[in-house]
Amino acid sequence: MTGLQSTTFEWTGPSDDPNDEQFGDVVEPTTLDAADGYDAVLVGEPYDGAVIGRRGAAAGPAAIREALAGVKTHHFDTGPVSNVGDLGTVALPDGDVRTVQRAVRAVAASVHDADAFPVFLGGDNSLTCANAGPLLDGSLGVVSIDAHLDVREVRDDATSGTPYRQLFEAGLDVYGCVGARHFETSTAYHDYVRERGGTVVTAEAVGDGPVAAADRALNAMSGVDRIYLSLDCDALDATAAPGVSAPTPGGLTTRECFRVLRRLASDDRVVGFEVVECAPPLDRDGRTVDAAARAVAHVLSARPGGGAS
Repeated sequence: MTGLQSTTFEWTGPSDDPNDEQFGDVVEPTTLDAADGYDAVLVGEPYDGAVIGRRGAAAGPAAIREALAGVKTHHFDTGPVSNVGDLGTVALPDGDVRTVQRAVRAVAASVHDADAFPVFLGGDNSLTCANAGPLLDGSLGVVSIDAHLDVREVRDDATSGTPYRQLFEAGLDVYGCVGARHFETSTAYHDYVRERGGTVVTAEAVGDGPVAAADRALNAMSGVDRIYLSLDCDALDATAAPGVSAPTPGGLTTRECFRVLRRLASDDRVVGFEVVECAPPLDRDGRTVDAAARAVAHVLSARPGGGAS
């Protein structure tokens, strides 16, 4: 049986200073029926059965929750984040990757219908097509912050490298990748994206100007009504995020990543966000988990109405 399992995580801010409001103080367990009472809701997806390289992302949701609980809610530009619910964790079926994708898509559809901004805590990148798939009933663009394009062909089964090809084949209107790294993508896959009108903004371009890089992606989304936003933690440089399936040099700094995320998330067409490929068992000093948790905080603070003015 699939669906959502109530969270067993106890949301408590660990600080003993009464002035330190943390996410652990403002996030509370909720249900789909009550989700519309929150500005945003968290959903855990503990799955890494489709990873091409090193596994460990199944442990991501629990670790991200724990790290986020200790993050303070205040952003200097927008004030504190509040009113966040936790819907719990997707119950995953046995079976091949596409079986898991179908089950997760059914849950994601219910979450999107709940009238609260969903934040999916992955889990591997294969579930992106399940998380964004229910939005294909209207015009949709996806912006992926990622070192890779993830448009490999589906052969024996889907993988963490196939989600955007799957979305294109299902009717995705526009795709943009921000943070793509030189020498990480085959020419055939770059050609595939270009032939479909996709936009690729390199990590080098982000380094030259994060806001301009984000704006290039948003300009590519000019013809769509809704945007889905994805962060693959391997977009970060290996020094900032060692706990990923394929850490390599030349990636984004955490500050660049957060700036890009805030610019993208401020667009009122953004209707969902995910953070994927955070693999705590492969991490060092909690760097990747901390970056993933703060990415969630930055997105929530940047959303229209997400923080006090």
